[in-house]
Amino acid sequence: MLDLLKYYQIKNEVKFSDFIQLKPVINSGFDNFFDYISKDQDEIVQIIAYCLMPTHLHLILKQLTDSGISNYMGNILNSYTHYFNKKHGRKGPLWESKFKNVLVDNDEQLIHLTRYIHLNPVIAFLVDKPEQWIFSSYKEYFSVPSQRVCQFEDILKISPTDYKKFVNNQISYQRELAKIKKLLFD
Repeated sequence: MLDLLKYYQIKNEVKFSDFIQLKPVINSGFDNFFDYISKDQDEIVQIIAYCLMPTHLHLILKQLTDSGISNYMGNILNSYTHYFNKKHGRKGPLWESKFKNVLVDNDEQLIHLTRYIHLNPVIAFLVDKPEQWIFSSYKEYFSVPSQRVCQFEDILKISPTDYKKFVNNQISYQRELAKIKKLLFD
């Protein structure tokens, strides 16, 4: 899924399943095969934050071209569905519904949304601390991993130490909110 997130950021005509078969050939000339696809190609979205959960995923995206987010999400969800169905010998849709989107109006809303996303596995009691969940961008906010997915420095202005405090100070509160949410009827 992380490869899909990176691959479909770039406008291209080659399906991921076709591209991935070229990986050994491409790697012979590039240290990172994603360097190949980003050469002189246009990005359609910028990934600000992500969290991959067992049953769903969260993304914060900045649209860079018209219909960029819709095209990007369609490519990712369709590609992963094809992969999953083929791997597990099944047919049909994998996702419950069309992706949901929310327009982020300001920096404060954005920073709180990143925290919500990074706390998702903690709130679900999958881990105790967000840095323990390896399927999110949380660590990218305070360290530089070898495989970086997000670009947020030009958008979010917060120090790594402050961001870590900002997220971790809300763990117990968010867990309490999750308990209350389960008691409410839609």
